[in-house]
Amino acid sequence: MRTTASLRLVTGTRRDDLAESVAHASSQQVRTSLRVGLPEISDDWVNCGRLLSDTAGFATWRAALAEWLYEQYGDAPERTTAGYVMTWYLGVPGYLAALLFHHERRVPSLRPEHLAFHTARPRPHPDSIAALDDRFVCLPDDPAARSREATVVPDEQALAAVLRGRFTAHAARFIEAFAPTVRFGRHTLWAAATDALDDSMLLAGRYGGDEGAGVLDAELLLPARLGPLTSGSTIRPSGTGWTRRRESCCFHYLLAQGKGACSTCPRLLPK
Repeated sequence: MRTTASLRLVTGTRRDDLAESVAHASSQQVRTSLRVGLPEISDDWVNCGRLLSDTAGFATWRAALAEWLYEQYGDAPERTTAGYVMTWYLGVPGYLAALLFHHERRVPSLRPEHLAFHTARPRPHPDSIAALDDRFVCLPDDPAARSREATVVPDEQALAAVLRGRFTAHAARFIEAFAPTVRFGRHTLWAAATDALDDSMLLAGRYGGDEGAGVLDAELLLPARLGPLTSGSTIRPSGTGWTRRRESCCFHYLLAQGKGACSTCPRLLPK
């Protein structure tokens, strides 16, 4: 496992505030743009807290997704639009937190009110994520450990516990808001939350050029089943790299012209 000291040697740059950390983490991947604060023109950004308070936004999001899926595959069942949106939304706090933990050993605020996202067009997935609070949790040797914005914890296990707790709190609020709008049980919703954390950490390592390091961080974050999350990390070797078994289903296989179940689907891979 990487130590904090070795992390500093890898990154090689002193970062004194969260904006610098987010910029560096964003530069280590190509999947989603990350930033601190909203751009000057932000009318098309969605604040997570507001979305969870007014769940009509989920219906609008799913309708836009249904239009795109119809153009690609034909009619999209309700479970498929719900599964996509569930996965995409939980990836907002999960991916931001995983990237900052993996590259910077920092955990930002994951309160819904402190996160926002922008959706792409025509495929309405989150293509940008914004952290709206400057505070973060870090380790004792972090260069900004004595700053006003920092809260220090003693070691990596404690930092992983903070990340897991903050993400779980956000996921609980999402599930409370989203569950009445879909026909999913609580297990399915918490399985999707588990996937968001585990998959995001694997991607952080993969995009950053050290997939194995992402695997180690996923094991640190999800060493075992820690309720309400549904499992420990399910990452496993695959050929010369790594894959994982999803805990939840995105219901892509229900599309009439789709390609069937995903390779990581729990319908295909044994536990």
